[in-house]
Amino acid sequence: MLKKNNIKKLYLYAKTIKDKQTVIVNGWIKANRHNSTIGFIELNDGTTIKNVQLVYKSTDIFFNELSKLLIGSFLNVEGIFKRTEGKQQPFEIIIKKIVDFRSCDNDYPLQKQKHNFEFLRDIAHIRGRSNTFGAINRVRNCLAMAMHFFLQKHNFLWIHTPIITSNDAEGAGEKFKVTVNNKNFFDCDAFLTVSGQLHAESLALSFGNVYTFGPTFRAEKSHTTTHASEFWMLEPEMAFSDLKDIMKIIERLIKFCIKYVLKECKNEIDFFNNFIDNNLIEKLNNVLNNKFACVTYTKVIEILKDNAFKANFENKNIFWGMDLQTEHERFITEKIFKKPVFVVNYPKEIKAFYMRLNRDNKTVAACDLLVPEVGELVGGSQREDRYDVLKKAIEHFSDYRKLEWYLDLRKYGCCTHSGFGIGFDRFLMYITGMKNIRDVQIFPRVHGHIQY
Repeated sequence: MLKKNNIKKLYLYAKTIKDKQTVIVNGWIKANRHNSTIGFIELNDGTTIKNVQLVYKSTDIFFNELSKLLIGSFLNVEGIFKRTEGKQQPFEIIIKKIVDFRSCDNDYPLQKQKHNFEFLRDIAHIRGRSNTFGAINRVRNCLAMAMHFFLQKHNFLWIHTPIITSNDAEGAGEKFKVTVNNKNFFDCDAFLTVSGQLHAESLALSFGNVYTFGPTFRAEKSHTTTHASEFWMLEPEMAFSDLKDIMKIIERLIKFCIKYVLKECKNEIDFFNNFIDNNLIEKLNNVLNNKFACVTYTKVIEILKDNAFKANFENKNIFWGMDLQTEHERFITEKIFKKPVFVVNYPKEIKAFYMRLNRDNKTVAACDLLVPEVGELVGGSQREDRYDVLKKAIEHFSDYRKLEWYLDLRKYGCCTHSGFGIGFDRFLMYITGMKNIRDVQIFPRVHGHIQY
């Protein structure tokens, strides 16, 4: 007898399971239809997007009991595995015994119909049972594992950086302050981290290649489809590496992750391609099959100026030193290069203080990876490793003395080092074709709204 089979395993090993073998399955009812002689239940346990069909007959002593179970009810049954070649499903299970069940109230909101995403956000505690959010979270798990596999294979050390910090890696000031009874708990102002980068840098200068993967927080009053107050970031830091080195790793990492998800979550990606974005697989294969382009920020500005009116940008005022908007980034990737593009050497005024100043004293050794339909997916840079240059960059901060420990790293045998960050939730959006970050996070946190 096969004990406690999950449904994914049944599908994986269906060809090796003997016909008429006894199996036990658990799950939640997705559909229950019957007539006077026979009934069919679609059961799903969350391990796969595929349901398993259970069959029960009017001659069964539990027929009336099963026929009354509503969508959403939990069911644990023992049954006979039966092959069904030529039908929609490769097998079904003939129920022989009810091991356990828990009925569901008739106000269960996930009925057998299409629900819009806004409605599902209001029932985030159970929306994981819907096809879309079940698939999202399986891909979320797969994508996280792909990142770990790649970095571990390339000898990166996984480190855990603080969630509470006195520093602001971005210098933006949009931070959540940590207090107890409106008073500082520590001996200074403390905040939820916006990035683990600064701490990761210090460890890279001890261990070589490291990465941190965890939650980050921004107190931005933003209501766009790509911003959230809490989101996860993957942040690798590499000692003995310059900007070109990290660009090579970024391209290999992105391609590895996409290839891994396409293989391990094929059914889920097919689902997203069929119901969310009909060009999804083509878009992902475009990333896999092309070498990423590379262009300077200065060249991008020239291209945008030449095309500002023809492209009908909302922001037609293109000038050197401006922050690129998403519409500009998408134009570069979708209309000019038609594939992912690294944009390098940004003006120092629009980038963070820790990025290495180039010889022209106007730009920094930074890169953003732009991808079609999204714009920026990855941001990275070579870190400033010169004490005097870094000191000058931070001296105008009102609280720059909090960064003295970071400055110290440049005094004690510093080396060329670089790093990058990937917004995990945004990457997940790209891989699934989902258009709103609220729909790829399990319990999204956004300005003005926290329900759970």
